[in-house]
Amino acid sequence: MSETIVLNTGWTFTKEEHSEPVTLPHTWNAVDGQDGGNDYYRGSCTYALQLPAIRLPEGGRAVLQFDGVAMTAVVNLNGQKVAEHKGGYSTFRVDITDVLQDTNNLTVEVDNSDNDTVYPQKADFTFYGGIYRDVTLHILPAAHFAMEENGAVPVKVTPVVTDLETRRCEVTVEALVVDADRVRFSLDGQEMSAPVENGTAKAVFTLENARLWNGLDDPYLYTVTASLDNGETQSARFGCRKFEIDPQKGFFLNGRFYPLRGVSRHQDRKGVGVAITKEMMEEDLALILEMGANTIRLAHYQHAQAFYDLCDEKGLVIWAEIPYITMHMHNGRANTLTQMEELIVQNYNHPCIAVWGLSNEITAASPVNEELLENHRALNDLAHRLDPTRPTTMANVFMLEITSPILEIPDVNSYNLYFGWYLGELDQNDDFFDEYHAKYPDRCIGFSEYGADANPAYQTSHPERGDYTETYQCVYHEHMAKMIAERPWLWATHVWNMFDFAADGRDEGGKNGENQKGLVTFDRKIKKDAFYLYKAYWSKEAFVHTCGSRYVDRAEDVTEVKVYSNLPEVALYVDGRLQETKQGDKVFTFRVPITGKHSIEARAGGYSSVILVNRVDTPNPNYAMANRREVTNWFDGELDESCWSVKDNMAAAMADAKVGPILKQIGDKAAASRGDVAAAVKDNPALVAMMQRAMQRMTIEGMLRQAGTDIEDIKQLNRVLQGISKE
Repeated sequence: MSETIVLNTGWTFTKEEHSEPVTLPHTWNAVDGQDGGNDYYRGSCTYALQLPAIRLPEGGRAVLQFDGVAMTAVVNLNGQKVAEHKGGYSTFRVDITDVLQDTNNLTVEVDNSDNDTVYPQKADFTFYGGIYRDVTLHILPAAHFAMEENGAVPVKVTPVVTDLETRRCEVTVEALVVDADRVRFSLDGQEMSAPVENGTAKAVFTLENARLWNGLDDPYLYTVTASLDNGETQSARFGCRKFEIDPQKGFFLNGRFYPLRGVSRHQDRKGVGVAITKEMMEEDLALILEMGANTIRLAHYQHAQAFYDLCDEKGLVIWAEIPYITMHMHNGRANTLTQMEELIVQNYNHPCIAVWGLSNEITAASPVNEELLENHRALNDLAHRLDPTRPTTMANVFMLEITSPILEIPDVNSYNLYFGWYLGELDQNDDFFDEYHAKYPDRCIGFSEYGADANPAYQTSHPERGDYTETYQCVYHEHMAKMIAERPWLWATHVWNMFDFAADGRDEGGKNGENQKGLVTFDRKIKKDAFYLYKAYWSKEAFVHTCGSRYVDRAEDVTEVKVYSNLPEVALYVDGRLQETKQGDKVFTFRVPITGKHSIEARAGGYSSVILVNRVDTPNPNYAMANRREVTNWFDGELDESCWSVKDNMAAAMADAKVGPILKQIGDKAAASRGDVAAAVKDNPALVAMMQRAMQRMTIEGMLRQAGTDIEDIKQLNRVLQGISKE
């Protein structure tokens, strides 16, 4: 019989001549990949392990399985190279039978260095290095289920719902085997035996009145078992479901309208990096389910099998993608194809997966030329060949013109838009999708990324773009949630992001090395107020939430209190007395006079939520970034109208030969603070054109404040501009 041995203990890790014992999962960037400075270690390290004694049955094989090694791995056994793998997020296997000795020393050279062949290389997240998922040793008898080098599942299941009304499902099961003549299959009380031809046995079952995998409502899973004459067995779980995407009506699950509304997820965590445990994955999913989301975009790479399993079990619909991101590499084409193949053959059986993602924002730092188009055509063709049952998609950067030919390649599309955060106004998101939908009524379009950074320490009564307050994040998402609800034809929408995550090149919003667009903090300890907004929109669980629990000190006589709830009526109590009752839809806003310390409680349908506020004379400086602690209307002097000032229109100022270069230099500095990607794309002609359109509606001051420019720098710029005459 086959045997599986987990090899997570006993490793020696060596980095730059320093060695130490480690236990897997492990990453060497858990600290320096999260502290900012864009200086985390990217290089080569070595892991070494003496394998346990191996006794092979006659004709048997020994296979090592690595579930995740970032980013490239060279595997050596007893000083001999036995495998090389390029790609940090997928499983790979190594047959070591022919090089085994009495004592076997395994070394794995792992490298996350910058290069031009392995994706990702340019993206807004940390590229952790290490063996950060399990390693297992499989002892196999002569006749066994195949363990392919590319990590393919040994039993592949293709369920097709042929009649939704009667719930009839045709299930094709294929088993990859070695040295066996027949395979016995068992499914839901049915038994079949099939001959092995060219290493594959195939059987087709029919399930009448099947219990469908029905999303969050009933994620039912079937199990099919394949057996060999020597007693070897392999099981595979699957779900019977039908996904449909209509350009005018949106997403359908098993024939019913089922709009996909949810979040994106990065796999890392504060202080741990990517070396996360299953318990951490379960916590992530529990938070997502609490909010009521029914879909997750697993960005921007293949995630752990354990997480896909959890999504199968809980009923989340998944967008799965490869890390073909930001910048096309001339020498990276083969790697995109390899990573796509591994993604599909390893995850084929998961009923949760609805689409395969070809790329993310690939035109941000790359032109749309024939090489880029051909790479996407090859990926699209490969995905359809490996899996004809699922459509392909891609996430397009916001400045990509909707007439671009790259949009014609995948089956469905989505866009990443950040109007109202990085540039422009919130209603430009509405305008973009309405224009796209009107121009291309036969195309399916979704919303793959949108978000605004928020440091929960920062609070204000006067939120504005670029202030990094929890308050503005709420304003932003209130607009977006309403906009999405009014457009059911958006086939899927994904908040960027569910959790704050590491981007070591970032230095903004009061934290180094983090992207703070999450609805939950990096350590998973704080649910930001916007979390509860989406709970009000998506969750069926009744609740009420009073926003502003971290905004205690308030320098105002009358304060705004905002409440989120999925109940139709909310009553507000101040110090135990009823202040006001309101009927509404998800967002309830109250104006409350304050004179000292107060307890403010929202009640709805038997549920309650309390915050404490304290009337103070001056704003608490800890609630704002240093560059936001001045009053908004900071300028109190006379302006020389014949000269430029920060009150002038940004587009007009950029067109001036003397002022334009000054403003560009400031913009470049702001881009650098947002990491490698922002710096890399700042000169993209499409971005420049979009910025010019946005600047038509903004003053210099407004644009710079949105970019997070320090108030003292704005004052100094104003002095400089007042010395430049308008000609």
